[in-house]
Parts: sequence; structure tokens; C-alpha cells
Amino acid sequence: MLNKVPEVTVYFWVIKILCTTVGESFADYVNETLGFGLTNTTLVFSAALVAVLVAQFRLSRYVPGVYWLAVVLISVVGTLLTDNLTDARGVPLWISSTVFAVLLAGVFGIWYARERTLSIHTIVTTPRESFYWLTVLVTFALGTAVGDWTLDLTGWSAGTSILLPLGLILAVLAAWRLGAGPVLSFWLAYILTRPLGANIGDFLSSPRSDGGLGLGTLGTSVLFLATILAVVVYLTITDKDRTEAHHVLSTPEPATETRS
Repeated sequence: MLNKVPEVTVYFWVIKILCTTVGESFADYVNETLGFGLTNTTLVFSAALVAVLVAQFRLSRYVPGVYWLAVVLISVVGTLLTDNLTDARGVPLWISSTVFAVLLAGVFGIWYARERTLSIHTIVTTPRESFYWLTVLVTFALGTAVGDWTLDLTGWSAGTSILLPLGLILAVLAAWRLGAGPVLSFWLAYILTRPLGANIGDFLSSPRSDGGLGLGTLGTSVLFLATILAVVVYLTITDKDRTEAHHVLSTPEPATETRS
């Protein structure tokens, strides 16, 4: 198989943050506004995620539409995992955060012990892709738990709450620029984009009386889904985030033999 995940470019991070916002706002819209309830919402989105992941695993290369649809759905399911523990089971957020952190460390440990790498630039086998998607799911659940726990501890408003994950992401970027390991830096930033996107979603959807912009969960979801669709269509047409396309462009053509 060719690499099954996109090149890490600015487009990658833009869509990732958009997906995390959708995960927060769309889950709230279906669960609360439409009245599906937490259990039914979880079952519906989990079934949709399984169907899309089956399609993703059957592909032999990265396809933007399928890949990012899987990320959107996994962002919703990851959010719902934490919500189920907190709201339906009464599990404190510090326990959820600890459990998901330990689980993530375990997934990383098994992944590295088997494959000897945690790099996303070589997701070219089914086992590596399985570890990758399991890691993504756990990072969404962990980011949700840690983000909600932080808000409970600080009591910050929707707008102010954006600053902490944003500042931490900038710190990770600075550390990477100064020589920190790229794999560690990537996964730290990946986890932190979850609370960043969720807080952005809360800021946009919250009523103005609570310090938000008052777009509502539906308006926020539609706005961000439309933006994701536009960027994904652009990437599908241009191949700007396909790793094999970049490899071809950067590899010099062999010299041709001149015949006399």
C-alpha cells in the first residue's frame, strides 16, 4: 500500500481543528437539540464510523474524502466516549483523563514494540493503520476529558478557554523548531488540537450572554462542515497533501542515455 494518511501540512492542521469543533458541536446538536439522547447518538455515530473505517481500510492509498470523513466521525465518537463516562456514568473527569492517558501510552507502547516506529509517514500496512486509528480515537477522548476538566477547574469563559490549548500548541511548535522530536511533537499537538477545536466550537455556539457568538450548535456545525468539504475538495483536485505525490516531485528523473 501507499501511505494511507496525508502529508502534515497547514491544510492538515486546519482540517483537524475544524473536525474537532464539529465533533463537539454536532454531537451536542444531535444529542441535546434533536433529543436523540446520549446512548442513541453514540450508537448512530459509532455505526457510521465503523462503516467508513471499513471503506478506509479497503483502500490502497490515501483518499482525502474517505480519510477526513473518518476523522469527523471519530471526533464525534471520541467526544461521546468521554460524555458517556461523565454524564451517564458519573465518572469524574480527572479519572477519565488519567484512564485515557494510560490507554494512549499503552497503545503507543504496543505500536512501537511491534513496528519500531510511531511515524505517520509510513502507514503502509494494515497493522500500522489499525494502531493509527486507535490512537486517533483515544487522543480525541483524552483531549475531550482534559479540556472539560480544565474548564471545570478554571471556570473560564468560552472565549478565554481558547488561549490555553492555543498557547500550549505554540509551545510545542517552538520546541519542535528548537530540535524536539518530530513524532513526539506531532502527537502532542494532535492531542491539544482537540480541546482547542472544542473550545472554539463552544465559543461560536454559546449564547452572547455567556460570552459566545450565538451561532448555536447547528450553525457552527454547518459552517465548519462546509469549510471542511471545501478544503477536502481542493486537496482532492490538487493532491497537495499526498505523500507519494511529493515524493515523485522531489525525486530527480534518471539521466537518459544519449545515442550516437
